Amino acid sequence: MNAFASWHNALLLKLESLIPADLLALAARLGIAAVFWQSGRTKVDEQFHVTDSAIALFTDEFKLPLLDPAFAAHLAAYAEHLFPLLLALGLFTRLSALALLGMTLVIQIFVYPDAWPTHLSWAAILLLLMRHGGGRLSMDAVLGLR
Repeated sequence: MNAFASWHNALLLKLESLIPADLLALAARLGIAAVFWQSGRTKVDEQFHVTDSAIALFTDEFKLPLLDPAFAAHLAAYAEHLFPLLLALGLFTRLSALALLGMTLVIQIFVYPDAWPTHLSWAAILLLLMRHGGGRLSMDAVLGLR
């Protein structure tokens, strides 16, 4: 190995030691959870009722095939609250990430196909969580879940 490669590898080992994987998992969980949570908050009122404007959004703009717009609005609103909450807690992390990845794919394919850079960044975080789990700073770890 040449001197540059040795220096480079030593530097990266030091960098890796400064960024614990568990901290990375926590940041990934909280970051992607915030994206979906904020979207979910736009669909409900203070009493957690799905708003007429959310249903209109699914009727006029989103237009998912095979789903009644009111049902789709409710489903999205509840999913955008439940799965981010589970991710923030690190509870059922891999399954929650899978659910949000499914939602991301639906959004990409049927709603905003031109927004692939945004959706790809969401998918990358969700795939990371599916692959590695929530880390030791999660309820999964406390409960002994993978």
